[in-house]
Amino acid sequence: MHEQLLTSVLSDLNRSSIDITASAVISTDGLPIAHILPNNVDADRVGAMSAALLALGNRTIHELLCGELEQVIVKGTAGYTLLIQAGGSHVLCLTAKESAKLGLILLDARRAARSVVDITK
Repeated sequence: MHEQLLTSVLSDLNRSSIDITASAVISTDGLPIAHILPNNVDADRVGAMSAALLALGNRTIHELLCGELEQVIVKGTAGYTLLIQAGGSHVLCLTAKESAKLGLILLDARRAARSVVDITK
């Protein structure tokens, strides 16, 4: 049941911008819970890499005394990967095209992350 609701949230997020190319809800342990990914992308690998990025981001934030981790943004030549904390045990991962209006994407992603928190309570 949760998976269907989370997939619905991801579907709404992906429809919010043509620049969002993929999205997933992942446990902080790296397990994919729900996802809308291209066929050639392995959800388990995305989960594992996201967990690694999240752990590194958390460690960096705490070592540098910057409070609690809210998001991680990785920019490549062809686009962005965004990780947004969605409660204590889940993270929202999405990819967006390089030409994306990042502010609008972040706004929609934060809204989706709040929905993930509500569903996974």
